[in-house]
Amino acid sequence: MSLIAFQATTPDINLTLIAPELIIGVAGVVVMMVDAFARRGQRWLTGGLSILALLGAGATSIWLGAGSTGVHAAFNGMIVLDQLRLSFTLIFVIVSILTILIAAAWIDIEKLPAGEFHALLLFATCGMMLMAAAGDLVIVFLGLEILSIATYVMAGFRRTDVRSNEASLKYFILGSFASAFLLYGIALVYGATATDTLPGTTNIAAIAGRLNHSLYPPLLLAGLAMLLVGFGFKIATAPFHVWTPDVYEGAPTPVTAFMAAGPKAAGFASFMRVFVFGFPIATAVASTGGYAHKSWLGALAIMAALTMSVGNVVAIVQNNVKRMLAYSSIAHAGYALVGFVAAGAATDPEQRNAALTSVTFYLLTYAVMNMGAFAIITLIARGNDRHNEVDDYNGIGFLSPVLAFSLSLFLLSLLGMPLTAGFMGKVMVFTNAVRQGYTWLVVIGVLNTAISAYYYLRLIVVMFFRERNAPWDRPRIPVSIALALVLTIASVFYLGLFPERIIRAFGSRPTTSLLIR
Repeated sequence: MSLIAFQATTPDINLTLIAPELIIGVAGVVVMMVDAFARRGQRWLTGGLSILALLGAGATSIWLGAGSTGVHAAFNGMIVLDQLRLSFTLIFVIVSILTILIAAAWIDIEKLPAGEFHALLLFATCGMMLMAAAGDLVIVFLGLEILSIATYVMAGFRRTDVRSNEASLKYFILGSFASAFLLYGIALVYGATATDTLPGTTNIAAIAGRLNHSLYPPLLLAGLAMLLVGFGFKIATAPFHVWTPDVYEGAPTPVTAFMAAGPKAAGFASFMRVFVFGFPIATAVASTGGYAHKSWLGALAIMAALTMSVGNVVAIVQNNVKRMLAYSSIAHAGYALVGFVAAGAATDPEQRNAALTSVTFYLLTYAVMNMGAFAIITLIARGNDRHNEVDDYNGIGFLSPVLAFSLSLFLLSLLGMPLTAGFMGKVMVFTNAVRQGYTWLVVIGVLNTAISAYYYLRLIVVMFFRERNAPWDRPRIPVSIALALVLTIASVFYLGLFPERIIRAFGSRPTTSLLIR
């Protein structure tokens, strides 16, 4: 009879390290309680409390970043604090605050439960923050499910609308398949990282250390492929993008704005952390680690080229503005993947950090442009999203110049017009890709940018150079949406003209020391 010895591990609990997530999670519960006991005329309370909680979480993240040097870990390496996490956390806070401002008027017009919406948004934000903070594949999956379940409900939040219900159901079914791929991939990686003396692991840093000692290389590659498919679904890359247009079109416009910016950034945060740090180029000198790294890097480069091309080409034939921006979102995921590929190929720690910073900065610029565009689309679509066809925008440049010029600015920034945020974002990811020898991928990106000019400029032409055949009442711009537009317009110009401070903040410390042994 053999005895098996178990070694007890003292849990490394550090609540300070998860303070932003705690603030958001507790605020979600408080918002539900306030909504349950608030009077009918106090609907604004839940929105105000949500914004205060988000600002508190953002301030706490800045405080954590200012009071720490290097990389810290807690909960036995399952939660990490580094520049990558802090940068993405600020993006999530910005996206969620803008979503609340955009959705305020929509909630009042359609008389929807404000407390439920704000609680779901806070829980989704908490899930996104956990994904960015994860140092373990289990935490990645936990954060993803918190985010996904809340977002499924938000997509079908307009319960009396068949299109919203259909979008929610499609998102749930396909999202569940993606989660299953991801979870199966985690299980395979756990089994493949077992050695003669150690059991398998799901810790990202430990995975990197065991690649070259894996007893089951084929199992490792299979798990890697499953993870690639799961993350590909979540960030809507081709060929895993099929759910995106239908879900974005059917979901309420403020929810579409959130889904296109927030969950996509969260997917990239955990995607980059797992692949760049869990399967790094440093292991490429040996057989197992080399196969793992080369396989995902090559697949990712092909996915980037395919995603950019599919998104831009199919967007040309779309007559629904939300579907057009859905395919535009797919294309922008491809542009961000170009920087991701550069980060994976970089052997120098500073260059890898620069490439990661370029992706983070690009996702920030995309979030700002996207939220501003959808704020205007929310006003033009009216209640129940009735007016979302391209023809509905005929001639509004003369009827509502403020909305038309603002939308034109966001579209030109999405195109990558110089002096705008979109231009600087593309310059950064393309520059880092050229530095790592992926010139062919940059050429494809530039050609796709030229293709995208057609459908972006088409909407501008429709607004200013076509006559309107039907009467149109100029929408009143609520204070909350006006504030969102001021913030996004200012950000588009600031990030396009003075990006240095943000770039330094996002990349002030290298994240390569994340590999905690």
